[in-house]
Amino acid sequence: MTNTNNWLPQSEKNAEISVCIRLDGICLFQVTAPQEKVSERVSLIQDRLKEISHLYFSQKDPEAIIKRKTINNLPNISVTIGRQEIRLMTVTTLDVKNEGVDIATKANFIIEQLEQGLKRGKKERESIYLVKKGLISAAIVGSLLITNLLLSRLIKQLSFSKDRVSKSRNGQPISTLLIRREQWNIKEVQYRLLQITQGGIWFAGVLVIIGLFPYTRVGKIWLITFLRIPIRIGIVSLVTYLVIRISYALIDKFSSILFNQDLLAVAVESNQRLHLRLTTISLVSRSIITIILMVIGIIVALSAIGIDIAPLLAGVGILGVGVSLASQNLIRDAINGFFIIIEDQYAIGDVIQVGDFSGLVENINLRITQLRDPAGRLVTVPNSEVRIVANLSSKWSRADLMIPVAYETDIDKALEVVYEVAQDMTQDKFWKTDILDNPEILGVDGFEEWGLIIRVWIKTRPLKQWNVSREFRRRLKVAFDSQGLPLPIRQQKLWLTHDSSSKNSRPPA
Repeated sequence: MTNTNNWLPQSEKNAEISVCIRLDGICLFQVTAPQEKVSERVSLIQDRLKEISHLYFSQKDPEAIIKRKTINNLPNISVTIGRQEIRLMTVTTLDVKNEGVDIATKANFIIEQLEQGLKRGKKERESIYLVKKGLISAAIVGSLLITNLLLSRLIKQLSFSKDRVSKSRNGQPISTLLIRREQWNIKEVQYRLLQITQGGIWFAGVLVIIGLFPYTRVGKIWLITFLRIPIRIGIVSLVTYLVIRISYALIDKFSSILFNQDLLAVAVESNQRLHLRLTTISLVSRSIITIILMVIGIIVALSAIGIDIAPLLAGVGILGVGVSLASQNLIRDAINGFFIIIEDQYAIGDVIQVGDFSGLVENINLRITQLRDPAGRLVTVPNSEVRIVANLSSKWSRADLMIPVAYETDIDKALEVVYEVAQDMTQDKFWKTDILDNPEILGVDGFEEWGLIIRVWIKTRPLKQWNVSREFRRRLKVAFDSQGLPLPIRQQKLWLTHDSSSKNSRPPA
């Protein structure tokens, strides 16, 4: 025989519904009725059972005579206590329709359960029983307090450990950062599990204590019934959150495996680009996984509370097709942004040129790239518009110097001075960290109307080419002045001629 643990119908789709009849919160037997009449029938039987139990429990030595009479070929059950007889119910064919027994057997089962329930309820109201259950309740409360103290200490330790891991992220090699981030996510899962365990233990303890006493046991049923939907939603939400956190830890673990220890075990300053790229990929992966898992969690939660999700999924699918057609540019932005990040075309902190715009990359995500141009303006470029990009600071940069020299200058002497200035700057304690290789003196690169052009290449750290160029020009001007090598000055020569064929011509004044 199926037991039902709530007052509500087990299936709202069935025309005939079975519901429990309870005494002191304990299910005695089930009755079945059409959906539109089940509430009325259950209420009537429960009221009569309440009257019978109240009369039975109020007597010191009660004696209940349970009778079964046949009326209209259906067994009727009544209870006689003292001189008062109370009719309880009529057993119908619906009550045995899905149980595989006949009506007489069902009636006997109800009589047996009713007799046991009344005796059990009378015994549970005795003083000895109540004192015993009170001692058990006190022991449960004591155990809860001790368990709560232990869990509180563990939660406090995990909270302190989380804060320590979080504060020690800066200034560490990327391999260390990945390990610490993975540890933080694992500790976060443990921390939340302990919190939920602490709350769940208190909730379970309260339910157990309420269920010990006949007067309060029905409150346990009401509480479970009232919190049934919130508990299901809470469990799904908790599982979704924990799975998201575990996925974060797996992402960090995968990243630490992907980038081998030899590559990552260097200072953050020297591989800042790798750090930024790894952080960007990690954030994008987390966002995608979070959205997917949250959508799955919402669908599971709706299914858990009894909502038919098939029409919902069909509607969401149609809506998704419509949205995808209306937002093709957003999809292109996301796809192109994903490949920009994966292929490391540029990252936050790079100086790039996209079309007619150039500047420092301040922000990048799947949809847009934001640049700060030399004038201080923030330029937002959709990723779908990034077709050809020039990265001026990827891995290393180059100072491309075009040095003008006057035609009358000794060019060999000028090249020698340029070489000496380049070597001195390379050996300088302050500048040698920014210069990655020996400068290349390419020689005379062209003839201009004002003089010769000497071209010099200096390989530098990313974004340091402009500082190196300015310092090199300053030193070169000082060296040229000390050697008496003039820089070219734009000048123009004018030739005036006398035309003898002109009679009225006059010589120039």
